[in-house]
Amino acid sequence: MISPMTEPTPTPPAFSGRSTIGIVPSLVWGVPSAVIPDEIAGAERAVLLVLDSLGWEQMAERPGLAPTLQAMSGGSATTVAPSTTAAALTSISTGVAPGEHGIIGYRFPAGGAVMNALRWTTPGGDHRDAVPPQSVQVAPPLGGGDWSIVSNRQFATSAFTEAYLGDNAYHGYEHPSSIVAEVRALLDAGERRVYAYYDGLDHVAHIHGLASGHFDLELGFCDWLVGRLLDALPTGTALVVTADHGQIDAAPIVTIGDDVLRYVSGRSGEPRFRWLHATAGAADDLLAAATAAHSDQAWVRSRDQLIDEGWFGPTVTDAARNRLGDVALVAHAPVGFDDPGERHADLLKGRHGSVTAAEMLVPVLHALC
Repeated sequence: MISPMTEPTPTPPAFSGRSTIGIVPSLVWGVPSAVIPDEIAGAERAVLLVLDSLGWEQMAERPGLAPTLQAMSGGSATTVAPSTTAAALTSISTGVAPGEHGIIGYRFPAGGAVMNALRWTTPGGDHRDAVPPQSVQVAPPLGGGDWSIVSNRQFATSAFTEAYLGDNAYHGYEHPSSIVAEVRALLDAGERRVYAYYDGLDHVAHIHGLASGHFDLELGFCDWLVGRLLDALPTGTALVVTADHGQIDAAPIVTIGDDVLRYVSGRSGEPRFRWLHATAGAADDLLAAATAAHSDQAWVRSRDQLIDEGWFGPTVTDAARNRLGDVALVAHAPVGFDDPGERHADLLKGRHGSVTAAEMLVPVLHALC
């Protein structure tokens, strides 16, 4: 007799414990945090470096490739749900969960259409006039403190940058190796807090996957970058390194069948955290149909279940709640779920967004120079 497969255990956000939302409040206001020790919080100057897609498990599996990172103090922490860049970067910046800051995922309904939060676009084009960034993201960026931003110059004027980083001074770099020089110059000019961001590892993982040599080489570059920063920072400066999510190889896209779609009026989210929006009065039928069709591949949960279980934080505003679908397909198998409205998703090899440990656990590492 073959026993039925047991549903794996999710790794939901640990908002009251080791979570990335504790970083900025500790660095700005000295708020006690499970991830930032007192000597780092009390440093004269602080640099926060976010390496997009630097998952804890992926780093631990490659010990010889990141010796500088692995020699730093600290440990793992959870990111947010969904484990996607827009929601997670905003939570790092604001120190609150997605249910409170409002960037509830990668794609969500806003201003009468499903909006891509990173690009602030809909199928109809730019959505900034219809949905100003401040109308969606309502928490003070970077803890309300004075920070200088070092990031790719192509993001300088984006609506998402405005939403999650506010009006802090932006210093765009042309080449990733310039991050070190930009950060040091700002500190020499008297700045006390610098936020730096690099997304190369995320791009490589999406395009080539994690089993490729490309990912290993890019991880090595990230380690080099951290090493050069440690060499360059003046005495008394704290360096904190973290990430917005991990990533897994999950190229296959699952087509959601007609037995489920008969109850669906629209889709949002992303492949590994796909929201299904029910037709009028059909939420219960949709949950039952989705469970029957996809519980072997995903945690199938209603919106109310996820809110009650605290996946989006202790506070979920009415505005954030209204951006969620009725039923979520949160993949635990190495797959994504389709949405005809999401362009080019089928081309990716690496993915994130779900609540597997590989996607949810990220490093929070620190050193005092």
